[in-house]
Amino acid sequence: MSKQAKQEKAIGEILVIRCLTGALIGVAASTLITVFISAIIGDGNYYPVSPDLVSACGSELKAIILQTLFDLLYGAAFGGAGLIWTLDWSLLKQTLVHLVICSGATFPIAWLMHWMTHTTAGVLSYFGIFFAIYAGIWCLLALSARKSVDRMNEELEKGAGTKGGQ
Repeated sequence: MSKQAKQEKAIGEILVIRCLTGALIGVAASTLITVFISAIIGDGNYYPVSPDLVSACGSELKAIILQTLFDLLYGAAFGGAGLIWTLDWSLLKQTLVHLVICSGATFPIAWLMHWMTHTTAGVLSYFGIFFAIYAGIWCLLALSARKSVDRMNEELEKGAGTKGGQ
């Protein structure tokens, strides 16, 4: 097996692991979100899925099963898309490709699961919220990375200062 074939196989294995991990995180996150929404409603009931999805599926159990399957897919898309950050691309290209993949994968799921009203205003609201959350997370991660780089640079400067003084 050639070196390139080995690298491609390793990347494929990493992608599968990231997708599987992301799928599980997707279900966990969705469950936490439904608990949070239910707590905000505050009437003592648990709302695992949207009432419109229950109507579309014919029962709450069918709606929960369908949503869980899509939660797996949603999480897998985000998990797999995370591999983009390891590529030797510019930050702009990484961000745009990641954003397109994530928003492209999640919008159809959000539509089918009735996480938004099926109107122009509902779609615009969904994308506004999606992009605001995405930008917020991106900024937090960028600040964290900047702090890590600054710490590494400080350590390098200290090391260079110590060696220069010997």
